[in-house]
Amino acid sequence: MSDEGNGGERHHHGTHDSHEHNHHEPDERGDHDGHDHHHHDVDTVQYAVITVSSSRSLDEDPAGDAIEGAIEASGGDVTVRSLIDDDYDGVQAEVHNLVGRDDVDALVTTGGTGVTLDDVTVEAIDPLFGKKLPGFGELFRRLSFDEIGTRVVGTRATAGVASGVPVFCLPGSENAARLGAEEIIVEEAGHLVGLAQRGGESEDDDTEE
Repeated sequence: MSDEGNGGERHHHGTHDSHEHNHHEPDERGDHDGHDHHHHDVDTVQYAVITVSSSRSLDEDPAGDAIEGAIEASGGDVTVRSLIDDDYDGVQAEVHNLVGRDDVDALVTTGGTGVTLDDVTVEAIDPLFGKKLPGFGELFRRLSFDEIGTRVVGTRATAGVASGVPVFCLPGSENAARLGAEEIIVEEAGHLVGLAQRGGESEDDDTEE
């Protein structure tokens, strides 16, 4: 924002010819920060949803249902829905396999982000991240504070990109899963997927806000 402001001031101080010459500069900058920044967005995101729990089943999985509902309401597709035990190797293997599938653009897990001994989702998935997205956890906890107050310190919700696929790790409660899916994931997944799929392009600035 400050760059745009400075750019506007420079135009006011230039000559008429200079103004004409530079007239397109703010448009190009605006396109880079606005239109071009979303040029690669994916319109329909295909998701895998994984519930990490040793006590639930897919028939009784309110958190997974909430995530799937948010995805479908946003126009996305759930191509994989699975439930696995709270097991480090099992979680890691499942995520590793799914991010390699052609029908998975983004992956969401629910469960295993707390502080008990069997909460291993974060530890299992973290080594798979080529890039981390710390802003996801920060924003999730900020939004959660309005609902649960200082108890947000007990959640380790996180996100990153694994093999070009954005992966979001949410808590196992229905309310937390719905909040993260509706307020953050479905809003930004198309954008993040588009950027992650660009591969070797060097326009690193597009990933910065």
